[in-house]
Amino acid sequence: MRLATLGIRNVMRSRFRTFMTVFGVAVAILAFVMLRTVLFAWTMASEYAAKDRVVTRHKVSFIMPMPGKYLSDVKNIEGVKVAASSNWFGGKDPKHPNEFFGSMAVNPRDFLNVYDEVVISPEAQEAWFTNRTGAIVGDVIAKKMGWKVGDRVTLEGTIYSGDWPFEISGIYTTSRKSMDRTSFFFHYDYLNEWIKKTMPTEVDAIGWITARIDKGQNPASMAKRIDQVFDERDVQTMSQDERAFATSFLGMISAILKALDIVSVVILLIMMLILGNTIAMGVRERTHEYGVLRAIGFLPKHLMLFVLGEAATTGFLGGLLGLGLAYPLVELGMGRFLEENMGSFFPYFSIPPETWGLSLGLAVLLGILAAALPAYQAAKLDVVASLRSVG
Repeated sequence: MRLATLGIRNVMRSRFRTFMTVFGVAVAILAFVMLRTVLFAWTMASEYAAKDRVVTRHKVSFIMPMPGKYLSDVKNIEGVKVAASSNWFGGKDPKHPNEFFGSMAVNPRDFLNVYDEVVISPEAQEAWFTNRTGAIVGDVIAKKMGWKVGDRVTLEGTIYSGDWPFEISGIYTTSRKSMDRTSFFFHYDYLNEWIKKTMPTEVDAIGWITARIDKGQNPASMAKRIDQVFDERDVQTMSQDERAFATSFLGMISAILKALDIVSVVILLIMMLILGNTIAMGVRERTHEYGVLRAIGFLPKHLMLFVLGEAATTGFLGGLLGLGLAYPLVELGMGRFLEENMGSFFPYFSIPPETWGLSLGLAVLLGILAAALPAYQAAKLDVVASLRSVG
């Protein structure tokens, strides 16, 4: 019988204890996967941000507007391919007052040129271009709200008060994860007409500008070039590549993200302690057996391999079970629920590919580390004393 076979068979000697240990490891791996997926979902916007886009905002604060003429100035900067402005609208559907989704006023043609990952039919594009009150919405929020092409929708303004009627011109999907599928986009001119009548001091103001830069241009250098254009103006700007811009929003919840990161590590340490305690119990119970093995010629390294192999097998089985539970619970259950009900915060919620291998690898590795001390103790057992042991 091979040494590996002996080690694996030892795993099943106390089946109930083994099952509880494997289940404990599985629960720890499940919790680890869930936390890592939450962290990944929060940071996905920065991870998938376009490398050829630069975002320009007011230097003081994101919520402060900039003069509308800044858009044409940015378009004329060398190295800028196309640019589009956006204004946060903050509308709510009175039929679903508790549902949050992003709503923004944009210039349709500029918007689609800059965000080329937005997929929408040519017919829907044309309908949106020619309809002053037209809007396009992501397929996820459209499904949740029950919106269809041609529907008339009224949003309640929060920043810009009143009831705002719109017609759904099209429903978009995306070809990349740099754009969410839960937003509502409509004509900037429609918003600006209302501002002219009610807030004349803010007419033609824009919230932020997103520019696509020419191939080969360095985003950081382009951001600096854009800001230099407005250094001597009354309103200065701050420009960042899209990834840095998305990351800046995470600063508000950085403490939470750090806490989740720490908790995910603590969970694995607890798992290692559980495994270590189980393996140590097994070593104590088998002291007499290890003495017999030493007496018939087995070396200390063989005993170490028995213990480490048992721990690695237990960790591997627990990791497999944990990942098996993670797919239906995290990927299909929790993920689909968050995408459909909290799509503005979690537009894409799925287990990162690298987490699968990392979780299984850590389960095995931490199992081996947990068994290191019991394995060492088994190798150092005195043969005569071990033979006298009765368990």
